[in-house]
Parts: sequence; C-alpha cells; structure tokens
Amino acid sequence: MEQPSEGTERTRALQAVVRATKSLVKAEQPAARVDAEILAAHVLGIPRGRLALAEGFTVDQLAEFDALVARRAAGEPLQHLVGAAGFRHLELAVGPGVFVPRPETELLAGWGISVIRPGAVVVDLCSGSGAIALAVANEAPGARVYAVERSPSALAWLRRNAGARAAAADPPIEVVEGDATDPAVLAELDGTVDLVLCNPPYVPAGVAVPVDVADHDPAEAVFAGPDGLSVIRPVLARAAALLRPGGFFGVEHDDTHGVAVPDLLRADGRFIDIDDHRDLAGRPRYATASRMADCTA
Repeated sequence: MEQPSEGTERTRALQAVVRATKSLVKAEQPAARVDAEILAAHVLGIPRGRLALAEGFTVDQLAEFDALVARRAAGEPLQHLVGAAGFRHLELAVGPGVFVPRPETELLAGWGISVIRPGAVVVDLCSGSGAIALAVANEAPGARVYAVERSPSALAWLRRNAGARAAAADPPIEVVEGDATDPAVLAELDGTVDLVLCNPPYVPAGVAVPVDVADHDPAEAVFAGPDGLSVIRPVLARAAALLRPGGFFGVEHDDTHGVAVPDLLRADGRFIDIDDHRDLAGRPRYATASRMADCTA
C-alpha cells in the first residue's frame, strides 16, 4: 500500500494562514495577515520568514493555531498570545498585568539614547515591562539605568525582563519598586541624573480605546484623570528634581497633549529647550526638554 506523503499528513502552513487571515479580517483585526503569520510561526517554532518553507502543521499544532486565532479574533492582544513584544532590538516578555509596549514609544527611547554619553545615569519612570530602561541599557554603553514601577503585577514582568537581560547589560538595570511621582523614590539621586524618560498613563478618563487595550491592558497604565495629565504633572516635578543642570527629560503623551505638555514644562520654570515630537503617523506623541541651572542670588 502506498504510504501517505508528508503533504497529506500535515496541513500546509500557508493554507492555514490564508484561512486564519479571513477569520481575522471578518473580526476586523487591522493587521490580519501579519497576525496570522506571527501566530503560525509561533506554533511551528520557526521565524516568520520561513513559513513558506515549513512542512506544515501536525493535527495538534493546527488545533493550537486555530485556538490562538480564535482568541486573537476575540480581541486578545497578539503579544499576550505569543508571550512577547518586540521593542527596538529587544524581545520582552509580556502578558496579563502589564502594559504592552507600542512602537510609538521606541521613538522616545531612541531620542533618549541619542542625547546621552557613555556611562550616563538614566531613570525610567513608570517603567512597566521595562521596555525603555532595557533599550537604553542595551544601546547606551555603560549607562547606569534605574527602572521605577509601583504595580505589583507589572513589577513581576519588569523583574523577569531585567533578569533575562542581566548578563547582557553592563551594568545591569536596577529595578526600583515605588511610585514614580513620590519625591522619596530615588531621592538619593536628586540633582545627579543625566536623563529621565517616562511613558506614563495619559489617556483621559472616559475616552474610548481599542478592545485589546480596554480588556487587557491595566487601566492604571492607560488612564490618567479627566484630562489625562494627572500623572504627567507630578512626573514633571519629579524629573526636574532628579536631573542635573543640563540633563534631559522626555515624556510620552496623548495625541491631544501636543500643546498642553510643553505648556506644563514651561510653567514649571525649570526646563529649557522645550520641544514636542510627532510619531510615525504624524501625531503629537512626546515632549522633550533640558533641565536649566538653578538660579540663585
């Protein structure tokens, strides 16, 4: 009797991807084909670029793939399904309880990396998964990086990611449990820090957000009072205290805050060189400034 070929025993990967893409399009997922390919590569344990060469899914793998596609169609974040999120040159562990880092934040991290010198002291406030802190540690030689986070669930992910990168980072980042707006947190560094970066919660309360954000990102990492500025205001003050004269500050904000956040920096009176920057879609996304020297009589 003729033995069945591999092609008849397995479901071809690209055939399954096409079917999954149709399901995700029907579910109004905006990156349906990309999501389907990433999930397929995850199940098969291969790079996405090798899908066309893959033997295909076994029965068990196909069942796993179909289950993941159904969860994605229902709005579960792709990063939760694969357990990781890409950020600049890193892959970070993420899941329930921590905000999934977005590509927009890569721009803020990149700006910060570009303005510091080797061996700089850097503080990442509202660190979450540690995306900004770890990117700086990875790309800025010798930087001494502190990552501040208060949420117990987010801290677990931050510590996991920091631990995974400990051998590669020199020196390793220091995880600090605490409220980024508390003057006592890292008070020993006041007046000595070269760079403070922050991606705080900034969405105004009541604003509609996508289902994957509403149902899966922690609300405390997304919303920040009626105008979305209830965390940014005290963060500006904390950054001003931490920074040395000439030190740099960058903070991500809502796309409706392109005027409000620079105005807050000017009103504080301790910042100069204030500017606002747009994201890849052309929307206002983060503000930057330098700490001015204290004026004394």
